[in-house]
Amino acid sequence: MHKARRDRLGTGALMIGIPASVAALVAAGQALASPAPAPPQIHPESGHIAYGDHVVVRGAAPPADAGHTVVLEFASGGATAWSQLGSTTVGSAGAFRLAARLEQSGIVRVVDTSSGSLTASVTSGTANGTAATTSNPVPVDVAAHVRVPTRSVDALAGQAIQVRGRLLPGVRRRKVALQGLQSGSWHTLATARTKSAGRFLLRYVAGSAGQQLIRVRFAGDRLNGRSTAPAGHMNVFRAALASWYNDGGHTACDFHAGDGVANRTLPCGTKVVFRYGGRTVTATVDDRGPYVGGRDWDLNQNTAAALGFGGVGQLWSSQ
Repeated sequence: MHKARRDRLGTGALMIGIPASVAALVAAGQALASPAPAPPQIHPESGHIAYGDHVVVRGAAPPADAGHTVVLEFASGGATAWSQLGSTTVGSAGAFRLAARLEQSGIVRVVDTSSGSLTASVTSGTANGTAATTSNPVPVDVAAHVRVPTRSVDALAGQAIQVRGRLLPGVRRRKVALQGLQSGSWHTLATARTKSAGRFLLRYVAGSAGQQLIRVRFAGDRLNGRSTAPAGHMNVFRAALASWYNDGGHTACDFHAGDGVANRTLPCGTKVVFRYGGRTVTATVDDRGPYVGGRDWDLNQNTAAALGFGGVGQLWSSQ
């Protein structure tokens, strides 16, 4: 009886000791197996923005990270150094929103600093010695900005026209092109490289007479995405001999244009730009003529008056 009692007591003592050991081992195992902090997930509202616009990044972190400070960082294309753009606090549900102005393309990421203090630049994924969780990097394409006046550019065939402007950000040696719209397609007329502060000067020797829309195009580079800007109209004129008449009667085109002009071959309704004495008028072909040798145009009374033209003389025409 005494031996059995001692056996039971020993067994009881052993049973008491096992749970304590197991608890210690389980606790150690749990500590070793604790998952790494989940990185925040980010989604920019747009991966393509204009120069100077704000990239807006929305993200989600585990609800347990509510109150954490998250930092928006940026690195330009090919760079390894990250710069801080801004910071915010993770909301109670784990959501956050960050926005910052960008002038060039690159990648953005969000770093959860796990503390309330920040450094100006975080390049190793840590902040003030505190382990940080970094989101997936996301590319953002920032289009350059072409700044050019929109105007009517007039020149005689064989003369050079000039188009000035700026490309922002203002970096030297970036290529820009002057393009004209011909038969529904854009064609490059001239190219140039930017100078100081992104300024450029495009020169084009005008060819045959005609009219076309023009624009300045930047094809993009490692710093910025492509961009275009309208530059207005280009009117290339030729010297022509004209007269004027009163078209009060019937016209060969069966309509009277307000500012009309007669021509022997151009289709009715064709628009023609005339320059004379510093004045410019766009007239519409609404009649046939003139039938006097050497003359190209017969201006109606309205077109002639608008130009201050009288009798017979030389003017500039876009056709």
